[in-house]
Amino acid sequence: MRPRRVQPVSLAAALGGLDAALPAITVDGAPVGDSAVASLQVTGVAVDSRDAAPGDLYIAVPGAQRHGAEFTAQAAAGGAVAVLTDADGAALIGAGPHPSALPVLVAERPRLLVGPLSAAVFASQPADAARPALFGVTGTNGKTTTTYFINALLRALGRTTGLIGTIEILAGAEAIPSTLTTPESPQVHSLLALMRERGLGAAAMEVSSHALEYGRVDGVVFDVAGFTNLTQDHLDLHGDMESYFAVKASLFGAARSGVGVVTVDDEWGTRMAAAATGPVVTLRTDPDAPEAPADWTVEAIEPAGLGHRFTLRGPGGTALALSTGLPGTFNVSNAALAAVMVLASGVDPEDLQRAAAAHDPFTAQVPGRMQLISDAPTGIVDFAHNPDALVRTLAAVRRPDPGSRVIIVFGATGQRDETKRPIMGAAAARLADVVIVTDDDPHDEDEAQIRRGVLDGALAAVRAENLACEVLEVFPRAEAIEAAVAMAGERDTVLVAGRGHEVWQEIKGVNHALDDRVELAASLTRHGFSVRTPVAIES
Repeated sequence: MRPRRVQPVSLAAALGGLDAALPAITVDGAPVGDSAVASLQVTGVAVDSRDAAPGDLYIAVPGAQRHGAEFTAQAAAGGAVAVLTDADGAALIGAGPHPSALPVLVAERPRLLVGPLSAAVFASQPADAARPALFGVTGTNGKTTTTYFINALLRALGRTTGLIGTIEILAGAEAIPSTLTTPESPQVHSLLALMRERGLGAAAMEVSSHALEYGRVDGVVFDVAGFTNLTQDHLDLHGDMESYFAVKASLFGAARSGVGVVTVDDEWGTRMAAAATGPVVTLRTDPDAPEAPADWTVEAIEPAGLGHRFTLRGPGGTALALSTGLPGTFNVSNAALAAVMVLASGVDPEDLQRAAAAHDPFTAQVPGRMQLISDAPTGIVDFAHNPDALVRTLAAVRRPDPGSRVIIVFGATGQRDETKRPIMGAAAARLADVVIVTDDDPHDEDEAQIRRGVLDGALAAVRAENLACEVLEVFPRAEAIEAAVAMAGERDTVLVAGRGHEVWQEIKGVNHALDDRVELAASLTRHGFSVRTPVAIES
């Protein structure tokens, strides 16, 4: 999704605005400004040769298995007018069977240049022109829901909005599926330029640790950045929690966000607020958390249907009466964070109160996030795929009816943090009555090995803590969902966790159509239960 009109930019102009600390770019060993290439006009940037369009600068970076320079001919066929790579890439291009006719620019670390060059070429956030207010949300859990809440609240305030996230990308009313929590940097900047071209008033973006680590939001400046929480996840990438924290904290630098809104319900949040080098607004959403000073606090939480009512209290005696219709007190936290982020952008509290009361923005349905499929039994599909999220979700779905049970179906993703598998198994055994361990997305890892890691944690907890939980292993996933529904009564809850909105299951490099919502609805129907609404697989 690119803007229809991009003003051509010379390489000299694009490079002229770069930070002096970024890697120098040369052509045949000489500064690029001394060559004829400097006057070359570009209208786009691509890091994937398949995305290259006429007028693009193709930035060929090394990947996990192949170097992007190997695909220079494909980028040239798409219309690229020059290639920027490293010394290894330049050697590959020169040694190829069909030497590229494109000018080859060389930098020591071209990955660092992708974001700044994309920002310059697409003019995604010009200082001298109207552009959407940009909200970025990071944290382990709650990013998706919080961005949906922000957008719903902004629409209630009369803004046209965009969204960049795990489930979909929206530019006004136009939606496209999303394959990454945050797309690659050229796509991010082209989307922001497209949103500006369409006159959108605001946009919300999920900012994952992968996006920060791999530079996907380099060159992006957020008007407001928000932090949800930090719990164990993605240690396969970051190694340990301290490194994970440091990557998240980089979003709250003065060069990356105008103001940060940080949830300080625990030590990680308190540390995040302290680590920020830009202005910070703090938010405490857990009434049971240790008392700590915060600019905004959530008080008086009480059940309201499936969700909760609560008071958001802030500076100067401000008190907002808000509610969310989604289950779980963690959605109170998500709603409060969305509200404070919008307030931090300059919205008047009285205007926010009127919009919330009139439009109920914090009951916006988020695909695959605590999505209710049936009422009796309660059938829920959720994305919970790490220990903290699983604990919070299981606590939220427990019904007060005497004799009701919680039956959970879940697994763990292959080729990801293995240490969380037994932790998730143990958490499920403690909080559910029946645990059915199955496959998530195995990728290229052995499915039985993944299941064993989860099962070992569940069974160890049952033995050590004398738990009454029944632990089963059922696969493939559709059969596990069928088994859960077959044993459920009308007062029970069937929770299918881990994949949420996802519609493909990757096994040994092959994508198989699998939507937990569709499978759960079909099983419920087969067993004579009613489902809330028809559920269709998304394209």
